[in-house]
Amino acid sequence: MAERINISSGAKWEDIVGYSRAVRVGNIIEVAGTTAVDESGEIIGMNNPYEQTKYIFKKIEKALAKAGASLTDVTRTRMFVTDISKWEEIGRAHGEFFRESKPAASMIEVKGLISPGLLVEIEVTAIIL
Repeated sequence: MAERINISSGAKWEDIVGYSRAVRVGNIIEVAGTTAVDESGEIIGMNNPYEQTKYIFKKIEKALAKAGASLTDVTRTRMFVTDISKWEEIGRAHGEFFRESKPAASMIEVKGLISPGLLVEIEVTAIIL
């Protein structure tokens, strides 16, 4: 049976809500919905979906590293966006990280995220081969 490893970002919300930044079971890693909020709770890239997306993928990259993986192991991205008309900005940032590996990707418009300043939330699946 595969071991389960929970990866924490240290955010206070993890214990309050009951989640992990990422969970690794065997060679599969699931990264929770990630937003552009820094360690002090400040939103990065206010009103800028491109900057938020870049920041989010850097956060995801750190979580994957803690789980023993990298962005090249990502097989699926799910991007939840509050304004689908900004898809090109978000897609450009996605392409900067995944131009070579090209994971399966979804971009879904949602009514809102947990804070009005957040424009993008992303979750990923990674498989280590």
